[in-house]
Amino acid sequence: MTRTLKSAGKLSILSCTLLLLSITVMAQDGTIYPLKAPAEPNAILLGTGGVDNQPAAESWFRQWGDPMARNITIATLTPFLPAPGKGNGAAVIVAPGGGFRWLSMGNEGWEVAQALADKGIAAFVLKYRLYPTPESLDEFTAWMNRPRPTPPASSDSSKTATAPRPPQMDLSNQLADAEAAYAMILRRANEWGVDTTRIGMIGFSAGAGLTMYSTLHSTTMKLAFIGPIYGGMGAVEVPKNAPPMFNVIASDDFLFGGQFGVVESWYKSGTPVEFHLYQNGGHGFGLGNPDRTSNGWFDTFIHWMDVNRFLKAKSK
Repeated sequence: MTRTLKSAGKLSILSCTLLLLSITVMAQDGTIYPLKAPAEPNAILLGTGGVDNQPAAESWFRQWGDPMARNITIATLTPFLPAPGKGNGAAVIVAPGGGFRWLSMGNEGWEVAQALADKGIAAFVLKYRLYPTPESLDEFTAWMNRPRPTPPASSDSSKTATAPRPPQMDLSNQLADAEAAYAMILRRANEWGVDTTRIGMIGFSAGAGLTMYSTLHSTTMKLAFIGPIYGGMGAVEVPKNAPPMFNVIASDDFLFGGQFGVVESWYKSGTPVEFHLYQNGGHGFGLGNPDRTSNGWFDTFIHWMDVNRFLKAKSK
């Protein structure tokens, strides 16, 4: 009987282990799974209003193991502060990506903010308002999996075919959210240990787009530095007194396509710019994926901040 019970116990443990492994594998594939909205106890309402023509409530899902939110109508800011006595005064607004239709809150938000806080940098995850998506998760999944346009074939082998540009989005809601986040950090700078001359912003994919849009169009944000991570690479008109830029993308990212426009724009304007084109990494790598050259970008970013004295208080 004892031997039978021991065997049954081993079988039970093995079954549980296999079940956990299967759940982990399932959660980390590209399938979209429903997810109960996680608690966000430290999220602060920004009070920027709602979203017009949005009947659906905010909902969450998981893909590639990452928690994601969609149909966001109420913008929030979540602080990730360094341990007491460890802060260096620098602050970073972190804007996750998701095509302005959803936000990759874990991979491109909370994880990045915690990594910054561990380096003594006050980080603030911006959960900005989004464009509506279908209320049903099945309909949303079908929309996500819809066929995408393919680049047209070019008869001239000397020319690179490019996919048609998507229609220009109205980012007034998102800009207002970013400006409100910046204003809140200014108001609570003493409480959060922030040097108001060293507030920067980094973003991923669409979040990189919002970072760039804020830099180009905001009249209230005075960012000390920016870090667009795998964002659009098209040329822009760089404003006077634009902040230094740290730019990262992988050559196998569909947003790259051999373009260097935004980097060239910064360079020609005489504004400090650092650019890292990684051999591989694809799109959406967040802090990085093992066995990809892009895996080391975050440490390089921290070094860049240090060399440019963003991690040190300016002498008075």
